[in-house]
Amino acid sequence: MEIRAVHFDGKVRRAYPVEAFGVEQAERVRAFHESFPEYKVTGLKSLPGLSGRLGVGGIYVKDESTRFGLNAFKVLGGSYSIARCVTERLGLSEGELTFECLTAPDLQKRLGEITFVTATDGNHGRGVAWTAKRLGAKSVVLMPKGSTAERLANIRALGADARITDWNYDDTVREAKRLSEENGWLLVQDTAWEGYERVPAWIMQGYTTMALEAAEQMEAAKVRPTHVFLQAGVGAMAGAVTGFFTDYYGFRERPVITIVEPDQADCIFRTARADDGKLHFVTGDMNSIMAGLCCGEPCTIGWKILEAYADHFVSIPDRIAAKGMRLLAEPVGTDPAIVSGESGAATMGFVAEILENKTYETLKERIGLQEDSQILCISTEGDTDRENYRRIVRYGLDPA
Repeated sequence: MEIRAVHFDGKVRRAYPVEAFGVEQAERVRAFHESFPEYKVTGLKSLPGLSGRLGVGGIYVKDESTRFGLNAFKVLGGSYSIARCVTERLGLSEGELTFECLTAPDLQKRLGEITFVTATDGNHGRGVAWTAKRLGAKSVVLMPKGSTAERLANIRALGADARITDWNYDDTVREAKRLSEENGWLLVQDTAWEGYERVPAWIMQGYTTMALEAAEQMEAAKVRPTHVFLQAGVGAMAGAVTGFFTDYYGFRERPVITIVEPDQADCIFRTARADDGKLHFVTGDMNSIMAGLCCGEPCTIGWKILEAYADHFVSIPDRIAAKGMRLLAEPVGTDPAIVSGESGAATMGFVAEILENKTYETLKERIGLQEDSQILCISTEGDTDRENYRRIVRYGLDPA
């Protein structure tokens, strides 16, 4: 299966409020993240060699492989949402939302024994386990079938009670929900559904630290992005970043936003294609190499933002993500090398494919990529499965 696309750029759409993910809120969230000793702004890598080869004005990649030492951006949402859960539980003010406050022995004594539970493809669960450990709390992390031993080991190393289930991602989420209700645990899930939206909204707000950093870094480089490409699993990160950029630049001046998904788990694409006011699911096994994006049910909040402000929705085969991994690992000229995992490199692979492959000339033109385009991609993870990363970068998808 090759690339498929749905276009909303000419659609008449209803506005959706984005202030909850806008600049003012993002500044408050970043202030919380800045209070952690591990906080550092992750790099925005300029790739002039690759942009010259592909015939565009500039390509910039936000490299999340160094985020809090956890090799992925997801800890931003896990840490902020857990902090909001704790402060709400104890009746604290937003001004007390700091690392020092949350890790103080007297606060932990007041908090008592608490367990956070979540389902994850890997990166979100690692962030939840890391934050829970810092708070002296317990965490239970469920992973869908097909999850790698390395990702499971990374989560267990942070003290979590973690295991791989016999179900796909969405059914594993349902099991995490059941356990939370049965045991009185706090569910910290990075997707929203009817009746469960407050915690996912906090998680999405956590992601805006990354978006705010990227916008400021682009501004410091005196570059205004014309096109932003965002990968989606449930659409929470994509929705949060789309909402942020819509608020930051304004509706009319926002970049062209394209959402990229694996063709085996393209629930956002299917929902956009149907365009009937309903969410559309992918069921059964989802065996894409883009494990972090193998989610079959859209996040309700994320979709509402994407429906209002994203321009294009595309579904890609695994070979496109593999292409992105290899392009970023093998820099052109003096470009920096970027270690980008299967999910992290999906957008870069898509950009390169439609710029290089004449088969997609019409799609390139529809998205509006030209010789002066300034492109922003987010590499959301590094080599979170190192063995698989090395194999793909060295041999591609078919080592034989």
